[in-house]
Amino acid sequence: MLASGFTEFKLDYAGTKSLAIGDLIHSDEISSGGHIWRILCYPHGDRKADNGVYLSLSRPFFDAFLIGRDGAPSPSPSHARRCVKVYGPNKAWGFPQFVERADLESTYIMDGRITFMCGAIVLCDDPISVPCSDIGDHLGRLLDGADGSDVSFTVGSEKFRAHRAVLAARSPVFKAQLLGSMAEAKMRCISLHGITPATFQILLRFMYTDALPRDEELEGSSPIELFQHLLAAADMYQLDRLKF
Repeated sequence: MLASGFTEFKLDYAGTKSLAIGDLIHSDEISSGGHIWRILCYPHGDRKADNGVYLSLSRPFFDAFLIGRDGAPSPSPSHARRCVKVYGPNKAWGFPQFVERADLESTYIMDGRITFMCGAIVLCDDPISVPCSDIGDHLGRLLDGADGSDVSFTVGSEKFRAHRAVLAARSPVFKAQLLGSMAEAKMRCISLHGITPATFQILLRFMYTDALPRDEELEGSSPIELFQHLLAAADMYQLDRLKF
């Protein structure tokens, strides 16, 4: 989970002239992701190798830019930096050569101050709450309502309406029968033999919802006998998941 915060950081530029390389000034506190942050500014840089030419900024940024004398963000791409890396609360990221001090003096000082806008982003430990999958509920309602059904099955004295695409996606046997070159591919109603209506009803609902009925939902049937028939049907239609 990501959280972000922004702050305006005003630097008293005249007060930085006596500072040495590596000396820092920090911003006010920023609250982001349950943590308190400060922007660290090194007016003469944080690396001796740069000889105090640059002003450096440090801490977990994803955006930082200068505000011009007109109050607008700097149009210069060299005076605005963006970092697409995201770090946890104990990591730091920054720009050791954010801007040359000479550019600050010529362009950005207003009333003795320089203004930065900085954004911090935090990767939080709290997991994102994701709703449970409801595809089985939706497909189950599709089966119950028979909306858009394009095939039906006669099993004994009962008729079941279904959808070719769903059955073909779940069973290679149904795919060959309903979408291939077999005669059933052109039939609107198909008669099935060697399977009972109760078994086919459970088989059909499993293909839509990936779920089996609970024992108390089996009306007047012996669970052991019914599931024996169901196992045979799963083998017939190559529904390997149903076997387990």
